[in-house]
Amino acid sequence: MSKETLTKSIRKVPDFPIPGILFYDVTTLFKDPWCLQELSNMLFDMYKEKGITKVVGIESRGFIMAPILATRLNAGFIPIRKPGKLPADTIEESYDKEYGKDTIQIHKDAIDENDIVLLHDDLLATGGTMKAACELVKKLKPKKVYVNFIIELKDLNGRAIFGDDVEVESVLSV
Repeated sequence: MSKETLTKSIRKVPDFPIPGILFYDVTTLFKDPWCLQELSNMLFDMYKEKGITKVVGIESRGFIMAPILATRLNAGFIPIRKPGKLPADTIEESYDKEYGKDTIQIHKDAIDENDIVLLHDDLLATGGTMKAACELVKKLKPKKVYVNFIIELKDLNGRAIFGDDVEVESVLSV
């Protein structure tokens, strides 16, 4: 299966969640067992030699592939969630996104200075959510941080907001 086939399998939903936004729905990739397996294989191949110790998924669509990838990489899975969802001590980061403001949290003890972290989410648009997640993870001082998306909206140039110290990759781009 090719990247082109995976890209064609993504459902496009106009005017969601607000008018003027074209939403790229990756759940169509997840429901197809061949697409899901191919996506898992591609992600694994991208990171199998990087020494990843923790894969961080961003609520909520990042919770789908991140644990799958963590299992394949023999790494732990860490969730980044909206406020009030994590039971232990947390740190948080607030940010502006394409259509509003939000805050995310991570457990204070989720990552340490020995970890090599891969942050994963479904889509890179303007990058606000992942930039906040990246800043949140960096507060915990891991050795290295990688950032990954299933799909990147190239015209929005979201990867430009990340510093040179973070390697940003996407499986697909449109």
